[in-house]
Amino acid sequence: MGRWRAAAVGVLLAFVLGAAETPRPSFEVWLMDQSDTNGLAYGGTVHIYEGTRATPAGTVDLGAATSAACLASTGRNPVRPHMLVFNKAETHAAIAFVASGHVAILDAATRQPVACFQTEVGAGGARQAHALWPTEDDRYLVIANQNGKKLERIRTDWASGTFTQEPAATLDLAGCTTPNGAPCQSAELRPDNAPICPFIASDNGPVFVSLRGGGMLAVDWRTTPMSIVAEYDKEHIPANGCGFIEAQGWVYGDGGGGTAANLDQFTVFRLPMTGYSAANPPNTPAVEILYDDDSPERDAHGTAVTAGERYVWVVDRDANVAEVFDGRTGAHVNTVDLVSSHSADPTLDLFASSPDHKWLFASARGPNPLSGDPHSSHGTDPGMLIIRVTAGGRDGQVRGHVPIGNVDAGGTERADGHGIRLREIP
Repeated sequence: MGRWRAAAVGVLLAFVLGAAETPRPSFEVWLMDQSDTNGLAYGGTVHIYEGTRATPAGTVDLGAATSAACLASTGRNPVRPHMLVFNKAETHAAIAFVASGHVAILDAATRQPVACFQTEVGAGGARQAHALWPTEDDRYLVIANQNGKKLERIRTDWASGTFTQEPAATLDLAGCTTPNGAPCQSAELRPDNAPICPFIASDNGPVFVSLRGGGMLAVDWRTTPMSIVAEYDKEHIPANGCGFIEAQGWVYGDGGGGTAANLDQFTVFRLPMTGYSAANPPNTPAVEILYDDDSPERDAHGTAVTAGERYVWVVDRDANVAEVFDGRTGAHVNTVDLVSSHSADPTLDLFASSPDHKWLFASARGPNPLSGDPHSSHGTDPGMLIIRVTAGGRDGQVRGHVPIGNVDAGGTERADGHGIRLREIP
């Protein structure tokens, strides 16, 4: 308890010192602990913080009402909450459970479940929900069924609370054929089409889908079934990407390590937001590689953008740094050291940015990581790291760490921070 208080006080002082600057709109940060609800083999916890002071504002035990809703609708309990998104109106949260393949939708204000689905059985009889993304018009959620190797869709009417899974829209990434007549998955082009992360830019264009074995597909999410409008092979797009973000009219992405087939990698690339068509030849529009390093102890993962989309940050959860790129030119401009007195090995996974982009909140992994290869995902201080953005977005300084904990009956720390998102409060 003393450690928690010390950390919380440190963060509070940092934010009080910044309070005299430009006033910030009220917001909260949701951080997911992937570990099971204590004493159960399912569930998990969402830790919620009042953002301007990073003080605890409550928790959601996913082993309680959410698990009951999933059990009632699917006959199975949800396991390992991995990724989290809010709809565009920020009235609801959607959580992807990577181990069980569930997608749970929560009312963001009441923090109560309103729907629960499970992804389809796919390749090798597997189903997972690794990540998900809402369309810009709030009509759909697009789901990456990782080991099932499917891209799936849920129709969403947030205002009425009506949510409909649409199996007819599913795209089989292991068995489909591209517009140019190539197999979607093949040893030569895209050897492992487990979808990692979907992303849709602000123009509501295609969904960009990163693939575990390298390569990428851009998909029209409006058609039934969803259809490919751009195909990229492993020579053009790196494996294990989960760092899509938009800046200055570009979609930035990354490729990382963290799997047995590809332990170490830090690659950053970008693509234009427009120009996608099934009539194009493969690898069109062209990819621009900005940074490429496959030396040991490198693993690109989460991304953030600074005020005015001036700079793009890409975190390395293995090396404990962030590489910074000019949002307009794509040039690499800085390396930010994220080791500090608050944590010697934070092992950061994903970023959430404050509304004014002056602060970054990052999920920090635990000593018993539940996803990703342990060599890159093993952290010492599970929780949330607080970073002050400086030099107009080009640099930053760690200002605090808020720990989370989930010690099991045997005395082992199981907490493992992963999904993190920010929600502005009306």
